[in-house]
Amino acid sequence: MKRTFQWNNVLLGIIVVALAIFPFISDSRTWTILLTQIFIFSILGMSYDILLGYTGIVSFGHAMFFGMGAYTTAVMLKNIEPTMGVFLLSIGAGMVIAGTISFFIGLLTLRLKTHFFAMFTLAVSGLFLVLAEKWRTVTHGNDGFTFKAPEFFKDRIMFYCAALFCLVLVYFFLRRFVNSPFGRILVAVRENEQRTLSLGFNTLHYKVIASVVAGVVASLAGSLYAVSLRFVNTSVLSLDITLDALLMTIIGGVGTLIGPILGAGIIELSQHYLSGLAKEYPIFERWIIFFGITFILAVIFFPKGVVGTLREKLWKRRTKTTKENAKKEGL
Repeated sequence: MKRTFQWNNVLLGIIVVALAIFPFISDSRTWTILLTQIFIFSILGMSYDILLGYTGIVSFGHAMFFGMGAYTTAVMLKNIEPTMGVFLLSIGAGMVIAGTISFFIGLLTLRLKTHFFAMFTLAVSGLFLVLAEKWRTVTHGNDGFTFKAPEFFKDRIMFYCAALFCLVLVYFFLRRFVNSPFGRILVAVRENEQRTLSLGFNTLHYKVIASVVAGVVASLAGSLYAVSLRFVNTSVLSLDITLDALLMTIIGGVGTLIGPILGAGIIELSQHYLSGLAKEYPIFERWIIFFGITFILAVIFFPKGVVGTLREKLWKRRTKTTKENAKKEGL
């Protein structure tokens, strides 16, 4: 296990280094922007994985925390001044707002079970969407507004590096979080909440904290997303954002952290290439259909997600090899 853990760290280190030097050896602006979007949505996907993969909570309102981060950063950069100090302050403010709201929502609603909680989060998210559409003096409604990014991010490469740094930082933070004793209890809640409760653990307490952590991380993703576009409107609060996070988690692998990163890459690359083919081949003008077929094939051939399925096959192979070696030694 220790050797495997070390090799995993080495592999991750190689990938991070390769991604870090990529924009300096390639002059492709398209790939730089595309990878930046993958980094941002990977953070969103990992935040959703804390809820679905490690706690067993299905939420249809995760986009509201993403939107809170996006709007907080956009409003502060537009109304104060577009500097790095204000940008960092806006990230912190967005996290505090998202964390506070997720705490109270979780405290009031996480007593609900399964689909009841999912429907309630969808309703709350809808309320925030309506609020953003009606509060035009701040949000400009569905029309949205543009704003200036900090001078440091005028060069897309600098923002690319900042997004990659945030992705790595969030990944190691969440990995430490889920591998801690607290994270083990979250998994126990996911597997059997009643038994965990009977052992003396306040399951509501653990679920609320998981909800707060997921909301705070989603807010960070929203702040980065807003700056990447230099524009924000009510689409950052739409159900599509939550569904994207859900698909990234399911396709990549629920309860793996690496899975949502891979899922974000698959979804963003699929959208990019399928929409690009529409310009050359008329059959791809309805590229969203092929997009859906890609998801169906992924679920059929990787029922536990790409990472989850590969991990299961590797575990079965190791178990089989161990048993064969044990039989040989017995003989």
